Amino acid sequence: MANRFDWLSQLSATAYASFPEAQRKPVIGITGNYGELTCKLAEGYYKSILRAGGVPVIIPPLSDTDVIINTLEHLDALVLSGGADYDPHYAGEEPCPLLGTINEERDLPELFITQLAYNRQLPILGICRGIQTLAMVLGGHVRQDISDIQSHNHSQEEDRNVATHPVTFEQDSLLASLYHHCQLEVNSFHHQAVDETGPRFRVIARSDDGIIEAMESTEYKPILGVQWHPECLENGLPIFCWLVDQARQYRELCDIHSRVLTLDTHCDTPMFFPQNVDFGQRDPKILVDLHKMTEGHQDATIMVAYLPQGQADAKNYADNIFNKIEDIVARNSQYVSIARRPDDLWLNKQQGRKSIMLGIENGHALEGSIDNLRHFAQRGIVYMTLCHNGDNDICDSARGEHTHNGVSAFGHEVISEMNRLGIMVDLSHAGEKSFYDALEISKTPIVCSHSSCRSLCDHPRNLTDDQMRALAQQGGVMQVTLYNGFLIKDGEATLDDAMRHIDHAIEVMGIDHVGLGTDFDGDGGIRGLASSSELMNYTRELLKRHYSETDIQKLWGGNFLRIMRLVQESRA
Repeated sequence: MANRFDWLSQLSATAYASFPEAQRKPVIGITGNYGELTCKLAEGYYKSILRAGGVPVIIPPLSDTDVIINTLEHLDALVLSGGADYDPHYAGEEPCPLLGTINEERDLPELFITQLAYNRQLPILGICRGIQTLAMVLGGHVRQDISDIQSHNHSQEEDRNVATHPVTFEQDSLLASLYHHCQLEVNSFHHQAVDETGPRFRVIARSDDGIIEAMESTEYKPILGVQWHPECLENGLPIFCWLVDQARQYRELCDIHSRVLTLDTHCDTPMFFPQNVDFGQRDPKILVDLHKMTEGHQDATIMVAYLPQGQADAKNYADNIFNKIEDIVARNSQYVSIARRPDDLWLNKQQGRKSIMLGIENGHALEGSIDNLRHFAQRGIVYMTLCHNGDNDICDSARGEHTHNGVSAFGHEVISEMNRLGIMVDLSHAGEKSFYDALEISKTPIVCSHSSCRSLCDHPRNLTDDQMRALAQQGGVMQVTLYNGFLIKDGEATLDDAMRHIDHAIEVMGIDHVGLGTDFDGDGGIRGLASSSELMNYTRELLKRHYSETDIQKLWGGNFLRIMRLVQESRA
């Protein structure tokens, strides 16, 4: 009998028997219930996570955002547990007479943690009240009482491990893939329910009386909500196994991003400077800021001074944009720096800072003067897009009038001087004849900072397969862009469409000549890659396609930086 209490020997036989002490397992946070001055949780939640291979951690109901954010930093996934009804005031509604018991101690903390976890791309499982939390936070709607529309008893009096009614899955849903069939017997303990999922989710299961029983993300995020309690049922384990597997993938993504340098080669955030945006806040007007870059594990971006066609006083216009970028960096110098060389990017990453590089979009900024090109070289631009959506004095645009039949005499001089100054030549927006002229003129490889594949989307801004092959043969790179109209001709482009362009570009050009240039804040951004906060989804898709970490680094800016280094080192 005494041996049963020899806890030190048991510890020595487990944790201390070998090294490391424990296998790394995904850490799953579970929001704790609250009652009688106690944070508590039914055992089914944490035992189900343990059975699925995860490490359960209970999160107390605290609305202190420092506590929540520091907690999320250590989690690989989140479970929103069941419990009392939501106070409808959080949805801007007055309580109806049949509203059940609310738990105001939980409401605000769980609204906070759900939004912050969503922004950070954490896998989330919402159970019962938890599916309602997802709807409350992310654009859906919760009906306060369903007693007048239900035909099943959704507040069963049977034991929690008793299944009382069936739910039917959509055939193409996550749940159908987990269970390999389209019906499941479940239990039910609620009288609030989601009645509108909002655009971020789709309904994937209903009961026979039409009540929404499950929903999943439409944004390529690992988020699932179920109205029943799978932690109480024998058939519930596949859902927890899915969550733990997603948590494992999330940790792998975070680890890769800690080692890989992630560079977006084209964003137009300065176009929003006149709206007094704040790069240090999570500003809803822009797709790129410090918060979103941090959430998406993005290290660097190239912010361009975009020059509208015919812009007056173009040089000063571009200079003012660069001045504002430098002001932003000065105000947030602990967290972001301007980088001018590839080594600067790596140093900033090692020191925990984001990086902004400078570029010019539209050589109209030169105002016809080579001296102005030298001026911008001194300001530290890393590339210049020769033209935009119209011919200028450098070359013809893909959307232009064939003014020069390609690159002009002045354009020839500009490209040669860019080579000498160590500035990359960017041919996005250039006409096809301009493209081939520039390839012939430039002594260093060319880049297309934000272009896509014309064979997949027939738009003059996109590159033909022949152009792509010629670009690769010269050593250059093409960065696939996330502009809807350059990915598909009609309808809404999604992450799947972007990956089709990535895969096709690799097939045509090879892995060493492709990358990503989002065009965020220049009308770039698609479902699944809608802002900097979602850029981990790009890495997730690359992993699904079995690209190696070496390949992922190439596709996350490594190829582009190889050209930058070559161009800068060859300057006269």
